[in-house]
Amino acid sequence: MSKPVVAIVGRPNVGKSTLFNTLAGERISIVKDTPGVTRDRIYADVTWLDYSFTLIDTGGIEPDSADVILSQMREQAEIAIATADVIMFITDVRQGLQDADAKVADMLRRSKKPVVLVVNKVDSFEKFMPDVYEFYNLGIGEPYPVSASSMLGLGDMLDEVVKYFPDSARDQEEDERPKVAIIGKPNVGKSSLINRLAQEDRVIVSDIAGTTRDAIDTDVKYDGKEYVFIDTAGLRRKNKIKEEIERYSIIRAVTAVERADVVIIVIDATEGVTEQDAKIAGIAHDRGKGIIIAVNKWDAIEKDNSTVKKHTEKIRQVLSFMPYAEILFISAKSGQRVNKLFELIDLVIENNSMRVATGVLNEIVAEAVAMQQPPTDKGKRLKIYYVTQVSVKPPTFVVFVNDKNLMHFSYTRYLENRIRDTFGFTGTALKFITRERKEES
Repeated sequence: MSKPVVAIVGRPNVGKSTLFNTLAGERISIVKDTPGVTRDRIYADVTWLDYSFTLIDTGGIEPDSADVILSQMREQAEIAIATADVIMFITDVRQGLQDADAKVADMLRRSKKPVVLVVNKVDSFEKFMPDVYEFYNLGIGEPYPVSASSMLGLGDMLDEVVKYFPDSARDQEEDERPKVAIIGKPNVGKSSLINRLAQEDRVIVSDIAGTTRDAIDTDVKYDGKEYVFIDTAGLRRKNKIKEEIERYSIIRAVTAVERADVVIIVIDATEGVTEQDAKIAGIAHDRGKGIIIAVNKWDAIEKDNSTVKKHTEKIRQVLSFMPYAEILFISAKSGQRVNKLFELIDLVIENNSMRVATGVLNEIVAEAVAMQQPPTDKGKRLKIYYVTQVSVKPPTFVVFVNDKNLMHFSYTRYLENRIRDTFGFTGTALKFITRERKEES
């Protein structure tokens, strides 16, 4: 049974994102005093008392706006209404009751979903309560006064929200579905890829670079198996970060990678692999995630017999620190080879979680040492006593040696390559920790 879904809706700038962040306990959603900054719905898992639920922060609703982004934000809110079990309708006591609030209330009333009316920015109950009563005029029930920034009144509000949950919502077990983060520069087709995978327009797709400013979770079912795709905000080069918003985007890309089991790095085939792609890929590599490189817009490339080879060589050269990553040439637009991603995701997750028996591992290492003698320094030779795997995600090995200083990077890489030759470990980094042990007599 999936968790209940609670959607936060309301006009721009009434404090939806602040409330979302307070409940989620992290800075997931962008907060800035510019109407329309929260452009896409954001998901977070929240626990209150014995209940766990998924909270959605939608884009602000401006019912009369014809602007492309705002109208799509309205669609996002409508999707949230369609998927939510309970709706939290946020209004602003300082702005008072607005015409737009009444229009939103009509939309919500028609949804036939349980609605909890929240009046935000009530920093003093004594001072603002007369203004809170005005919101009874919306005709959708009792208004709950809160201050998201000061964390006032949240308990009563959440008690009301969870009243509408089915009994089975208590103590849900942890989500075991594979989580896949999709990262890359702005406008390489990350959102288009998610939409192709999900077979519906879940994410705003626009030719305006940086449209997807937040990380969004999309559930996808393929061949009877469920996956969670995390579409991250497009990362820009530092010198292009003119707004704080972009800074948050980078922080969120890092946190999205942290949450993921596998990271798909999307590269624009028409532009080729760049240093910026290397920086983005480095975030995933440093965290030891499973990695797939998806070269998108492959349908837009003129090809001959050596096109794939040339592109592959260039990618391997720029991303030389992750030779283990799988490369797939796709088109999100036409759907070319997109379904192959699911097969690769399964393979990479398996490898990222693979354990090798200590006996077998030491046989491979002994063979490798016999083939290529360990390095020496000032007459002292490196001795490798023992290797054992201590964890997974990524597979991590401890190598016990006589002198840590003799264990050069190049020899570690050599051992890694021998282990990979035997066990594969496609698509995942391997981590090696060197420990000294006293000489055996």
